Amino acid sequence: MEHASLDDFLAREGKALRSGPSLFVFDEDGVELESTLRHHLAIGFRTLLVFGEPRAPLAPDLTARVHRIRHDIHADDAVPQAVNRLIAAAPGVWMAYLYNAEYLFFPFCETRRVGEMLAFHAEERRDAMLTYVIDLYAEDLERHPDAVSRDAAMLDRSGYYALGREDPENGYARKERQIDVYGGLRWRFEEHVPYERRRIDRIGLFRAAPGLTLLGDHRFNVEEYNTYACPWHHNLTAAICSFRTAKALKSNPGPREAIGSFRWQNSVPFDWTSAQLLELGLIEPGQWF
Repeated sequence: MEHASLDDFLAREGKALRSGPSLFVFDEDGVELESTLRHHLAIGFRTLLVFGEPRAPLAPDLTARVHRIRHDIHADDAVPQAVNRLIAAAPGVWMAYLYNAEYLFFPFCETRRVGEMLAFHAEERRDAMLTYVIDLYAEDLERHPDAVSRDAAMLDRSGYYALGREDPENGYARKERQIDVYGGLRWRFEEHVPYERRRIDRIGLFRAAPGLTLLGDHRFNVEEYNTYACPWHHNLTAAICSFRTAKALKSNPGPREAIGSFRWQNSVPFDWTSAQLLELGLIEPGQWF
């Protein structure tokens, strides 16, 4: 279904958000949009919204299941503004957001639905889930100059680290149960990435609530939403496996000329399973077995 604007969607079909969990996909360039949508329908998202300028029609089966909303996602704060409108429209609903050519993986997602996972997470009195954005990249950039290949995708098996998050408004004291996470292509090619965009942690799943606001750095105005676990034990975490950084590095003139390959000694083929991410320690099941 096509909508001329977010206002148009909320007026005509806003009630669709209530069925949750809902996913918002921000389509930057159309690359792997259909595979992104199919992956998330398969793991159980009930309502999918795609924001951006439609470049090509979707397959008929997707057209019937996806709301496509015209939206200038390249404008300043376009993503948080849209997400915050949707938060206000559907308090209590579990939501997620990502970009095209990004794929959410959580423990056991091949056999369990996202709704099951979120129900367990909510039982642990959690209203948000930390996700790590794990960079994917094509094995051969000569064959795949845009750095995107689902059939020959690679990821880094190591090179990730976390630092305690500091609070500049409190003498740079460490914030409780919050971390800044780094790694992947943003770490290996940091000279091409602005400092404020190097973090790979994102609160990718959250339950909407009155007054909740997504900020421009993928954090929320409610500090508990930004924590990785509750005070008494570890919780579930998930990963967003993403070609987005690789695409950006190969589309910008400076890094495009400087980078001949993303492969290094710690590159491994991605097998598109949560088991691999669990084995590498990139997601955690917490108490969910």
